[in-house]
Amino acid sequence: MQIDQYLPVLMLLVLASGFVAFMLLGSVAAGKLGRKSKVKDTAYECGVEPVGSGTPRMSVKFYLVAMLFILFDIEVVFLYPWAVVYRELLKDPVTANLVFGAMVSFLAILFVGFIYALKKKAFDWKS
Repeated sequence: MQIDQYLPVLMLLVLASGFVAFMLLGSVAAGKLGRKSKVKDTAYECGVEPVGSGTPRMSVKFYLVAMLFILFDIEVVFLYPWAVVYRELLKDPVTANLVFGAMVSFLAILFVGFIYALKKKAFDWKS
């Protein structure tokens, strides 16, 4: 019967849920039993006494540059598979032209975005 095929999945789900519940409850119980002190509750960072708040305010420019880095990093990830199979795709002229055109259009759109970011001075850290 078809329900027999789902029995191992159900058993795994129950076992995983039980393990998670046990670990969470065990963590709470062990945390309440432990002795607390001011020294143990302070943040430890490489042996240096923590100074200031744990969440300093970051400039929006930092997040903008980080998002642009992710964008261009993903672009490079898309180039690798294309470069690997491009020689095989050259054997069929229709496929070769289609794949080359798709990659050129992809790079053109990305280049326009890069030029836009340069014009808006998104990569300038000092502003």
